[in-house]
Amino acid sequence: MSREQALRGGALAILPTDTVYGIGCAAADRDACTRLYASKSRAAGQPTAVVLGSVDGLEAALPELDRPAAARCRRVLPGAVTLILPNPARRFAHLCGTTPERIGVRVPVLTPEVAALADAVGGVALTSANLRGERPPARLAEVPDELRRLCTVEIDGGELGGTPSSVIDVTGAEPAVLRRGPDADSLVALLR
Repeated sequence: MSREQALRGGALAILPTDTVYGIGCAAADRDACTRLYASKSRAAGQPTAVVLGSVDGLEAALPELDRPAAARCRRVLPGAVTLILPNPARRFAHLCGTTPERIGVRVPVLTPEVAALADAVGGVALTSANLRGERPPARLAEVPDELRRLCTVEIDGGELGGTPSSVIDVTGAEPAVLRRGPDADSLVALLR
């Protein structure tokens, strides 16, 4: 079975990004997302970003993205940033917490293999592959065994930066940094 088939079948995966290792699943698979949340003891109301392998993949997953939002995405993606965008069609509402009109998206700088996989499944719900309160892993070996045992797919991307992405909300009049990560200030300048 290919990695794509495994994710389409509901498997969980450990995947490298450009910042830290994540645990995730096909974003459209609600049952897999429920298992993902349970694996991390994540509250159902906590949003989880949808990761795509390319900006084209992002625009395919959110076809109603308006021109200003799409232009902002193209200015900073791919990169170490999670953008909170308007979500007028309420896509992936099960990953949006209490605000289905907004969605977190990420297009990291990925290996071609991981990028193709994320786009092929229409997006991956991905959160850091650590236990609550622990540091996000920069190496596959740092991912806790209890999470690795739950996953059918693992991709080793070597040692990563280890600092989670910046999270920037672009749904208001001005970009708002919700979590500082790499290059947060320069990203905000590009998003204005």
